[in-house]
Amino acid sequence: MKKTYLIKYVFLLFFVLSTATVFAQTSIITGKVVDETNQPLPGAAVTLKGTQKSTGTDANGNFRLLAVPNGTVTLEVTFIGYQTIDKVVNVSGNVTVDFDLVPSARSLNEVVVIGYGTEKKKDLTGSIATVTAKDFNQGAITTPEQLIQGKVAGVSITSNSGAPGAGSTITIRGGASLNGGNDPLIVLDGMPLSSDALNGAANPLDLINPNDIASFSILKDASASAIYGNRASNGVIIITTKKGQSGKPVINFSTQFSVATLPKEASVLSASQFRNYVKANGDSAQIATMGTANTDWQKQIYQTALGTDNNLSVSGTAGILPYRVSVGYSDQNGILKTTSMQRYTTNVNLSPSFFTNHLKVNFNFIGSQTNNRFANNQNAIIGDAATFDPTQPVKSSNALYTPYGGYWQWTDPSSQNGLKQNTPGNPVALLEQTNDHSTAYRGIASLNLDYKFHFFPDLHANVNLGYDESKSNGSTTIPADAASNYLTAADASGKLQSGAYTPYNAELQNKLFEGYFSYSKDIKSIKSHFDAVAGYSIQDFKNTASNGLFPFISNGSTLYSTTKFANGEVNPTAINNYNNYEYLINEFIMTSFYGRFNYNYDEKYYLTASIRSDNSTKFAPGTRTGTFPSVALAWKINNEDFLKGTPAISTLKLRVEYGVTGNQEGIGEYDYLSQYSLSTSTAQYNFGGTNYQLYRPGAYYPGRTWETTDASNIGLDYGFINDRITGSIDYYYNKTKNLLATIGQPALTNFGNQIVGNVGNMENNGLEFSINADLIDTKTIGWTANFNVSFNHNKITNLTSVADLTGISGGTGNYVNVDQVGYARNSFNVYQQVYGPNGKPLDGVFVDRNGDGSITVADRYNDHSPDPKQIFGFSSDFRYEKWNIGFVTRANLGNYVYNNVASSTGTSRNILNPIGNLNNGSTDVLTSGLTGNGANDLLSDYYIQNGSFFRMDNAHIGYNFGKVFKGTGDLKISANVQNVFIITDYKGVDPEIPYTGTTGVAGVDNNFYPRPRTYVLGLNLSLR
Repeated sequence: MKKTYLIKYVFLLFFVLSTATVFAQTSIITGKVVDETNQPLPGAAVTLKGTQKSTGTDANGNFRLLAVPNGTVTLEVTFIGYQTIDKVVNVSGNVTVDFDLVPSARSLNEVVVIGYGTEKKKDLTGSIATVTAKDFNQGAITTPEQLIQGKVAGVSITSNSGAPGAGSTITIRGGASLNGGNDPLIVLDGMPLSSDALNGAANPLDLINPNDIASFSILKDASASAIYGNRASNGVIIITTKKGQSGKPVINFSTQFSVATLPKEASVLSASQFRNYVKANGDSAQIATMGTANTDWQKQIYQTALGTDNNLSVSGTAGILPYRVSVGYSDQNGILKTTSMQRYTTNVNLSPSFFTNHLKVNFNFIGSQTNNRFANNQNAIIGDAATFDPTQPVKSSNALYTPYGGYWQWTDPSSQNGLKQNTPGNPVALLEQTNDHSTAYRGIASLNLDYKFHFFPDLHANVNLGYDESKSNGSTTIPADAASNYLTAADASGKLQSGAYTPYNAELQNKLFEGYFSYSKDIKSIKSHFDAVAGYSIQDFKNTASNGLFPFISNGSTLYSTTKFANGEVNPTAINNYNNYEYLINEFIMTSFYGRFNYNYDEKYYLTASIRSDNSTKFAPGTRTGTFPSVALAWKINNEDFLKGTPAISTLKLRVEYGVTGNQEGIGEYDYLSQYSLSTSTAQYNFGGTNYQLYRPGAYYPGRTWETTDASNIGLDYGFINDRITGSIDYYYNKTKNLLATIGQPALTNFGNQIVGNVGNMENNGLEFSINADLIDTKTIGWTANFNVSFNHNKITNLTSVADLTGISGGTGNYVNVDQVGYARNSFNVYQQVYGPNGKPLDGVFVDRNGDGSITVADRYNDHSPDPKQIFGFSSDFRYEKWNIGFVTRANLGNYVYNNVASSTGTSRNILNPIGNLNNGSTDVLTSGLTGNGANDLLSDYYIQNGSFFRMDNAHIGYNFGKVFKGTGDLKISANVQNVFIITDYKGVDPEIPYTGTTGVAGVDNNFYPRPRTYVLGLNLSLR
């Protein structure tokens, strides 16, 4: 017993001695954490790095860390909204360590590029959103606008096609016009760009390398954009490219490899389903028409497409010359066979300063060459692939098809060219027998001189010079044995023409001179700051284009081109045949005076006022001048005494804005003049037995005036925890007057019966909300998120004279949109379908809405609109040590689509064609029971489908190796997927329909080039 107690006492003594030894080897660290104004920061985390020991500061910013081992340790202090600080501490007893935290470099003092200057974001009075390089979308980005898709509230970016380099439709706050043009003004490094499309270029912006872009500023309301006057009614997007840096040269290299696939095919009958349908519903002749092949025509025209993108840049300072030079090469194949794009780019930026920084020079040059291969009439090819008979082969050895290159076609021996008329063409033949290619060049040079007067340093004189030139040349060649152009007509000598060679050239020039003075002054005695800008601008736009159409000629058994010799060289005599060649020159000039005044008192109360007067030669002399004023007030509530010093609220600013902007897009340079043009060879006047071509007048409108938008906005900018969380809420109301739209002209006034004129008024109003959050920001873990949502309501309030566009004749390329007072623009005007007890549509039966006992055009009604009611965007990036992962998602709600593919392929009449050929149909034909025989069937609201969707645009993962090459380099690798998935109830391939409002077609699914799903591997290397 005594022995047991003795053992217990020995162990107890050993434990006490051991504990004493441990405490003798540890210490206590105390201290205080304050901000840059010496205010305590409660809740800051204090961690002993490399251990699990941590504590937090109390209400007075004090902390106490127990049992810290003696020796050299590292303390880490983190607090939301402030930079993390590490301190190395030598511990040999109790010690006190204080920390002064510095705010993180957040958006609070971010400098934003605005019209003719810059401004701190905290001092803005207008609704302006900025997106910088660190927040750009990732992946196989081929055009600049893809960098910010889904990132900004109220900004909708919809790609017009899935073709390589294809452009996008950008709409800010729903657009302000009918078809006068809804594209925002793009300003590149101070150079306002032309919105004119270059013939032979997939997209004017695809000539700009996205890798050279540093930031976007989106001016959404009139108070911000009115300084740009007549071109700003649809907002302004200011693009700033990357500039040179001071210090040693930095070399950046990036490369990507991509694989693109077709995400979804149109849902059509398989060959076996097709045979069963024809056997069950067709007559004996139709059954006998079927072939023995099993051809999936969609698989025949689509492919897995490879791509690569490579960029190299060098930036630094050579003496007094900061510079940045970059080159890029991109090679993208399209998922539609034969389509491709190769682009070569260069960018040079020089930004020296002279006279002890009194003169600052910024020179920027962007050059590019883009080689495009298009699929001529691609919508028809895609549509034919969905409807061509799947029981027929792609090619046949039968001599019947030899004249057409061996491609199987619908034939009729009794016709002139042996082909059945009004039947679809073999889609593979349409692709492979047409060579539509172009080469486009672009050079944009801008020079900015900023001189600060020696004797008056608050005054600056600025000169902007800009020159933007684009050129393209290309041709479409259809060989003589192509069925699409086989022996289509006879020339003057009676020889049959076949095939075609269509060359074209285009050139766009944009020249700018701008001079302005800027003045900035702080008057501390009265707590005031003001700045002002006043200037003059002249910009000259010139558009030159030429094109021709030259057939091949059949001379006995020999086919030869009228434009090429036997060796393939172009025949200059034929090219100079001006009866076949058209040459156009259009030019207009804008001159402008503008000014802006900013004032703030005590960084609490802000005033901004601007005015611009524009004179455009697109209008008649009496209506050329437009004046566009704006005013904005802002109250920075967080700087008031009752909120000042509140730790949680770092920004709270109320904004109220009003302004007027203009629009002249969509109208011709000389539409106010009576113009005469030579008639075609098929429209001649016989005089004395001889036919003469006539000069015929075109439509003109001398009384046309500016389309103007009165825009009001009230907004609240907020920021919490030192702008760790930021965002804005905006309500806007825009009223567009003197809408520009195509209108009819009175009969007999001229031979041209339509022209763009002023037709009425339209309203847009909506609400926008955005929030950006740095949820976690430590050296080990980082998490950022962005969410934005916008609600928009559009309504036409007045129309004076505009023709409703409602015709649909089947197939593709038609429209069902109307513009009517009291409804949204481009509303769908249709008949109301009647459904049976089983929920299926009753064939040819519609609701007699006016009750007159018959179905007439008066029974049509407006059923929804293609414009979304709500647009959402959500993106997130998570970083853990050297890994990062993120995604970008978007959603459109309330947008509807006219499924023209279903209306063209979903009826029995389409499959069992009465003219004798067979067409494939959508799987809908198996269940709908629709025949398509009724006169009004195509205008049924059965084909108006909900196009709402949720889509993940991008998902990415990356790994940062950190320092490589003995600390001289940084290496990152990444993997991306674009167009990851889409969730929708729409029955077609993709509910996000390209918007072509300027042609009167909106929300109509016409077999557009599908957007690919793209898998990307990337590598970035930076060397110093």
